[in-house]
Amino acid sequence: MSTTTEGNSVATTSANLNNDPDHLLVLVHGISGRQYLNVRLMVKQESLKINLMSAASASNAYSLTFTGIDEAGMRLADEVRQVVKQTKSLKRISFLAHSLGGLFARYAVAVLYSPDTYTSDQHVDTENSMMESSQRTTNFSNGGMIAGLEPINFITLATPHLGVRGKNQLPFLLGIQFLEKLAAPLAPYFVGRTGAQLFLTDGEPNNPSLLLRMASDCKDEKFLSALGAFRCRVVYANVSYDHMVGWRTSSIRRESELGKPPSKSLDGYRHVVDVKYCPPVPSDGPQFPPEAVKAKETAQNTHDTQNIVEYHEIVEEEMIRGLQQLGWKKVDVSFHSAFWPFFAHNNINVKYEFLHNAGAGVITHVADSIRQQETSSVLAGSF
Repeated sequence: MSTTTEGNSVATTSANLNNDPDHLLVLVHGISGRQYLNVRLMVKQESLKINLMSAASASNAYSLTFTGIDEAGMRLADEVRQVVKQTKSLKRISFLAHSLGGLFARYAVAVLYSPDTYTSDQHVDTENSMMESSQRTTNFSNGGMIAGLEPINFITLATPHLGVRGKNQLPFLLGIQFLEKLAAPLAPYFVGRTGAQLFLTDGEPNNPSLLLRMASDCKDEKFLSALGAFRCRVVYANVSYDHMVGWRTSSIRRESELGKPPSKSLDGYRHVVDVKYCPPVPSDGPQFPPEAVKAKETAQNTHDTQNIVEYHEIVEEEMIRGLQQLGWKKVDVSFHSAFWPFFAHNNINVKYEFLHNAGAGVITHVADSIRQQETSSVLAGSF
């Protein structure tokens, strides 16, 4: 994991009056990727005048992303522990992850989570926390630490939170039922355990798939509690032209919740077309009912379209119910007016600046969101 340090303290009221970084931003790439490449663009934003250390994950390069979301998440967690151990000045932590990296990060934060309360020099957010606290109806936002640090932002860009099974969830298959049916059994041959997990066919028939477990608190991994510990959770989703990840799965929405996206960009943020805060929705959490067990077994052993659709619909609904127990800020992005709109999946994180610079407005929006959270923390500490 390589690191870069940027910025100065926001104000003299900050607890950190020197140039030692106190906020760790973990950057995580997606499938078949390598060290996160848009660090330079990220830290160029003048608004990020804070003691921020950007740490780009390097433990899951290339084919290591095929070994499973759980194994990649464990490696990422080990990287974070090493950085925290080596940098004694750190007090806060945020994650910014692209594509499959968002699932790696979700697993890693559960591994790094502890229910410890914040220390006396850590402060609660002002406006955003008040908004979320007033609407909390679950027990998953009661604080805690990630790698011993105060969790601030958890941000994903075009991440398949619900997997890639289902109509248009893997857009390069063009929504053709035959291709989508064929993709699930073939995926493990091309992308290993990760493929089975993304298509929700991993594990024994009587056990829920990994992504379904990650939408709840399990005995050993507190997936929802770890996410709930973050002050701000944001999902950025491409509404179209993303060949790898569909709008529904990247924005954690049901098909019925997708409307016609605005065509006009927000002022100052080109191609960012909509921002909504979705408060927590109370529920009993995700379940794995007997009909899901039967449907999963059938989906694993046969290729009957009806059974596959039935299993996916059950599991997707349960994942949504689980994840919606937390509040999320959902940011919709549209590259329909970009010169190369079909590069949307890499535009959203500006993978290569010379080729994917259309996403610069998205990165500016991300940077301003991070700055806003950091500033509110400093202001809270000054009173």
